[in-house]
Amino acid sequence: MKPQSQTFSIKEKLFAHLETWRPYTFVWCGLVSLVGACLAYNGTPSFRVMILSFFIPLIGWIASLYASDFLDRNLDAIGKKHRPIPSGRISSKEALITGSFFAFTGFFLSFFLTIYNVIFAIIVAILVLSYTKIFKSKGIFGNINRGFITIAAFFYGIFSVNQSFSEIPMYLFLLAFVFLLHDTNSNMIGAIRDVKGDKKGGYETFPVKHGIKKSMILSFILTVSWFFLIIFIPWYYQFLSLHFYLIMIVDVGILIIFYYYLMKTFEHHTRKTALRYHEFFIIER
Repeated sequence: MKPQSQTFSIKEKLFAHLETWRPYTFVWCGLVSLVGACLAYNGTPSFRVMILSFFIPLIGWIASLYASDFLDRNLDAIGKKHRPIPSGRISSKEALITGSFFAFTGFFLSFFLTIYNVIFAIIVAILVLSYTKIFKSKGIFGNINRGFITIAAFFYGIFSVNQSFSEIPMYLFLLAFVFLLHDTNSNMIGAIRDVKGDKKGGYETFPVKHGIKKSMILSFILTVSWFFLIIFIPWYYQFLSLHFYLIMIVDVGILIIFYYYLMKTFEHHTRKTALRYHEFFIIER
């Protein structure tokens, strides 16, 4: 690892910013919003709405990653010294300025949709800051907070098609619980790889406080819960085709492999193994 005072090339700086974006996961937020827009419209909305409902949450998510890395820079210096800020490839000031640029860009673009979208952009900003500053170190509450961020992205897409609150079908409200349970679970599993660093930094995440075995049990309960909802809700309200259930067979296969791998390795897991746990959820999304 290069010392903080060393100058980095443009290529190294660009890759550091790309690393901050987490390309393997940042598209998720935009896709959730786009799904909300399509379901609320009961079809494919205008090209303008599709582009904005996808890219604005994506831009906001990138802004949140810069904010999280800036606020977590001291914690990352303990367990993740390779990350862009602790390694010196991105300065704290640079992260703050770049994150603010993305945040204000997303906020400004929200005005091209509806007033509800502007409100949800503010709500997401509050949730992101509260996650890192307050709830991340508070066990399951931090994971639930991350789930609510995904719910906000879902409703961002719903309101992008100019729906009033009273026009939103009940099944869309119920689907929000799927995203809450799913991303609460995903975030908790992701915290397993950071147990050592979080423990040293005084962050009482669920895996730190309760151990890997209880985290695995809770993860399974959350998965069964959201999976039941994602099958039952479309079946009961009849708003998705048979193709959806065929795709869910693939999802079942990924989840079975994940939990088999988790049970087989959790007692002697390494950080690399724990990182793979989270990778399963990224693929499953």
